[in-house]
Amino acid sequence: MSTRSPATSTIRPSATAPHAGGGTASIVVLAVAAFVIVTTEFLMVGLLPALARDLGVSVSEAGQLVTLFAVVVMLCGPVLTASLAHIERKRLFLAVLVLFAVSNALAALAPQLWTLAVARVIPALALPVFWGTASDTAAQLAGPQRAGRAVATVYLGISGALLFGIPLGTLAGDAIGWRGAFWMLAALSLLVAVVLALVMPTLPAAARVGFAEQARRLRSRVFLAQVALSVVVFTAMFTGYTYLAELLERVALIPPAHVGWWLMGFGAVGLLGNWLGGRWVDRRPLAATAGFSALLAAGMVASVLLAPWTLGLAAALAVWGVANTALYPVCQIRVMQSAPQAQALAGTINVSAANGGIALGAVLGGASIPLWGVGSVAFVGAAIALLAAVAAAWAMRPVRWARRVNAGGTS
Repeated sequence: MSTRSPATSTIRPSATAPHAGGGTASIVVLAVAAFVIVTTEFLMVGLLPALARDLGVSVSEAGQLVTLFAVVVMLCGPVLTASLAHIERKRLFLAVLVLFAVSNALAALAPQLWTLAVARVIPALALPVFWGTASDTAAQLAGPQRAGRAVATVYLGISGALLFGIPLGTLAGDAIGWRGAFWMLAALSLLVAVVLALVMPTLPAAARVGFAEQARRLRSRVFLAQVALSVVVFTAMFTGYTYLAELLERVALIPPAHVGWWLMGFGAVGLLGNWLGGRWVDRRPLAATAGFSALLAAGMVASVLLAPWTLGLAAALAVWGVANTALYPVCQIRVMQSAPQAQALAGTINVSAANGGIALGAVLGGASIPLWGVGSVAFVGAAIALLAAVAAAWAMRPVRWARRVNAGGTS
């Protein structure tokens, strides 16, 4: 029996044959849908200062809308995905996009914070269903040889959201108000739904498998350790990223009208991070996690230390942006590789775990601001990122041992 670690196995898509050209177009549309979904989730980051001023609350209070979204995803994601995984994927994705359109419209109309909170709960219920099934569907459409790249392509939607969606939404919020930004997202959600309806083929529905049965397949210590690592990584990422717009305004003294452009630059370098993450994770998932986590810590700290100097700040944010975006596909693919027997649920559990980290990060960052100032979010996030890097490096030890056994034939 092979001693190869499960964490190093490749993604195993469905045995269904890939859908050639139609599959490629569908994967691209899924990436665009991911763009809309991630922009909806994280646009709040760019709008926090303006939204807090308009609703008469503090930035820390408004930041807890990010926490609320993440907690709902964390608690409801696995059960919802397991319950809906048997639904034909095209219909499922269309329903998700319509829900996002409705929720964004409700956010645009929200007269106060609690109404906006309700508008955030609706997409939070649908998001894990999308991510858990989109990764698996992309792998199915692409076929075994291109599964990893297909998943990374869908994750380009994250890079696109960081590059265009969140910054342009922030700029739109400055120009036409934060409500106008949400109206734009509602319209875009409906447009993508129409395109998906025209492009994506109908895929065979999966057999209904109960949540308990799927969960039994995911009891290995390797899988649970990979999920726990994702929690730490995302806690580090969002301790700082949740308050990035505020950090740019208060620490780097960037004028509010220019913050969106800086966020766009942050997203632009993220394209490189997405490419590097998708390229390296198939070969050495834990090493990629450790390396990008260490890079994340360095970028966060440097962004505060170099804030008074424009070029230094730009370089530091570039390092932060590359590492931040690379860790999305790295964590998702790493966890899916560790559970080839139930990848859709594994992907959703990772999304839920990641959102647990997002919620915890938003809370830790929000708690550190009144104690030590806005710049502290970068230092707290960096400390957690270094913890993730050390944990990933430590977890590589049994993998290296297994490789030596395979190479030498001895124990």
